[in-house]
Amino acid sequence: MPWPGATVARDAEKSGVTAFCSGEFVDHEAYTTLAEMVMATETALVGPAIAYAFARSPYAHAAAVRSLWKHGRGRMFLGLGSGAYRINRDWFGVAADHPVDRMCDLVGAVRAWLHAENGAVVRYEGPYYRIDADVRAPVLGRLEVPILLAGFNKRMAAAAGRVADGIIGHGLFTRSWWNDVVRPALAEGTQAAGRSAPVTEHGWVITAVNDEDPARAAADARRMIAFYLTVKTYDPFVAHHGWEDPVAAIRAAFRRGDTDAMATAVTDEMLSAIAVCGTTSDARAALAARGDGLARDLIFLAPPSFLVSSRRREAYAKASLGLVGAV
Repeated sequence: MPWPGATVARDAEKSGVTAFCSGEFVDHEAYTTLAEMVMATETALVGPAIAYAFARSPYAHAAAVRSLWKHGRGRMFLGLGSGAYRINRDWFGVAADHPVDRMCDLVGAVRAWLHAENGAVVRYEGPYYRIDADVRAPVLGRLEVPILLAGFNKRMAAAAGRVADGIIGHGLFTRSWWNDVVRPALAEGTQAAGRSAPVTEHGWVITAVNDEDPARAAADARRMIAFYLTVKTYDPFVAHHGWEDPVAAIRAAFRRGDTDAMATAVTDEMLSAIAVCGTTSDARAALAARGDGLARDLIFLAPPSFLVSSRRREAYAKASLGLVGAV
């Protein structure tokens, strides 16, 4: 589950939650949240899922991980996502052309910093990043931190199989998208790199549980799905499922600023294929039914966040603890 705060996290660890992830948007930054997570947990795996990859240099990503490693030794991962092209251009003011190639190069450069030994010059040469750092201070030393990529479409999923330690599936992922698109692309990437073992799969699932008002939980999940589907990056996913008409309605409502109509346009088929919501019993059954439509190694239960207050997100986080063990 994403980071719900220290109080909930303590209860979550006691309930059997084994990992937390941080994310980021305009109102929260991944590594600041990761610092809170590291300090307020004891055994859980922690990491960003994801941090915006191109918004920071390879040095900045690696230095953030190094600064937290002393407190989270052996239980950290680094999840990187490219972000939408317009977000990189208009929000961050950074180049994001050729995102798959740029991401592969970034992974290599970050690893160069994470694997740097004391006394050795840190060197890396790629098409987008070049490092030639003669760090004389004895502050380095090799860190083995898994790097995972947010691979939504085929090419980025293949890149995760080729250069990363794993993939992070998006909250929109369905069973069909995992099995018909993402996993074949992952396998193609691992084979191209000559790797024999499959890479790690993380994935998060939009999760809204409310035993007193399951309809509200479903509405919040619909709104979250609709918000994601306003982005054209996900058009191959939409076409794969034949959801062009409801997504066109979602985007028209978004342009009007009508968030209720956005939620209404999400069909029952879309809701059941993507989200886990309703009562605890409903949600446990939905999780169990997803089977291989969930990430193989680690599942994050992600409360909706679009137009959902922090108090309600915390309530959803607490309610999701009733789902531990459902898979």
